[in-house]
Amino acid sequence: MMLDWNAYLEQVSACVKEVSQFAPSAAAGYIAVTTRCDGCIVVHTDRAIKAGATREEVAEALGVAIALNAGAALTYSARVLDAYAAIDGAAKSAE
Repeated sequence: MMLDWNAYLEQVSACVKEVSQFAPSAAAGYIAVTTRCDGCIVVHTDRAIKAGATREEVAEALGVAIALNAGAALTYSARVLDAYAAIDGAAKSAE
């Protein structure tokens, strides 16, 4: 695993919540892969899983990001799939 995505999710969520209280528009919509933002990746991956997105659907969306931003998006797509495996695995083991 590249990062402890579950612990990172907790940290980022707490920080985003605080920012949202002071600047609600600052926390709206990001393109996580094309901006190379781990915090965005972990939050959006968690939300995708909670919304029922499969790993294959996430990978399809990553294809769009790769088409828009080439190499950097491809590299960060690996981080998204790593986060998906970690977050989904933790959720399934908690059931």
